Amino acid sequence: MASFMGLFPYNMAGPLNFNHHNNYKYQIGNHRNSALFSCIDHNLTQHMLSCKRQSCSTTTITCSAANKPSPSTEVSSTAKIRSEVLSPFRSVRMFFYLAFIASGALGGLIATTRLIAALANPSRAAEVPEILKGLGIDIGAAAIFAFLYYRENKAKNVQLARLSREENLSNLKLRVDEKKIISVSSLRGVARLVICAGPAPFILESFKLSEPFTQSLLDRGVLVVPFASNGNLPSFEFDEGEEMKELTTKRKRLWQLAPIYVSEWSNWLDEQKKLAGVSPESPVYLSLRMDGRVRGSGVGYPPWNAFVAQLPPAKGMWSGLLDGMDGRVL
Repeated sequence: MASFMGLFPYNMAGPLNFNHHNNYKYQIGNHRNSALFSCIDHNLTQHMLSCKRQSCSTTTITCSAANKPSPSTEVSSTAKIRSEVLSPFRSVRMFFYLAFIASGALGGLIATTRLIAALANPSRAAEVPEILKGLGIDIGAAAIFAFLYYRENKAKNVQLARLSREENLSNLKLRVDEKKIISVSSLRGVARLVICAGPAPFILESFKLSEPFTQSLLDRGVLVVPFASNGNLPSFEFDEGEEMKELTTKRKRLWQLAPIYVSEWSNWLDEQKKLAGVSPESPVYLSLRMDGRVRGSGVGYPPWNAFVAQLPPAKGMWSGLLDGMDGRVL
């Protein structure tokens, strides 16, 4: 399993990189927004009570999905505003770059006309070296500022693309239970999502591999979002035996979310794979920060042990102290 982080650094805004796994500093999650978890726990409790009434020895949870037209991929005004906030002096720099380019171009044009006149008049031949010197300075200045403008504009476009992808991700919908649907943005400050995208066997194997780390992952605010690339999400079976009751409750909580509106999720994931140069059929995972932004990705099974080692507990004496230290943005 290749695990690797790197979908976009904070100031580079590049595409998701499914080929490297980076080390990060992490933020301790702030769980003041605990009302959502309370609702989730209540729903899980009701589900367990229902199962006990039916005297079932094994519980099967089937994830379902629905389709909905995808939203426009144009850069929204919100993304543009966020870009201005993240780079407040970029517009000023770009304005001055354009002004200097225009100044250099105008100076070059004037110098060129003078050079032509000097070459046509032998009596002004002594002025040619000085005119050539000024022309070279004008051309050099215009070229330098044109390069700086190009680089700044490219960085702006990359940042806007990243922010637009983040906004699209935050608008994707999740099903908590049969009666509650939320957006990814609703879990900001509440949970660190890990998206497992691939065929049903891949998701089931990821489900099994996560079992030894269930408690540790929950302590770090991790919730898993399984997305079946073939559109058929698998059924998760939980042992309802009395000795496994506590673990089963935690397992259900860890894997309680299900994506809905398949086309939107599929389009978003396909875009990330395309930007990263990963084949559409490859099973991948994406790890989100507590603020809902992508912090890591990889091809293959999620590295549950790495998440436990790298992510800090979401509760305790350090809770809230390291907000913003949840790993760099990809």
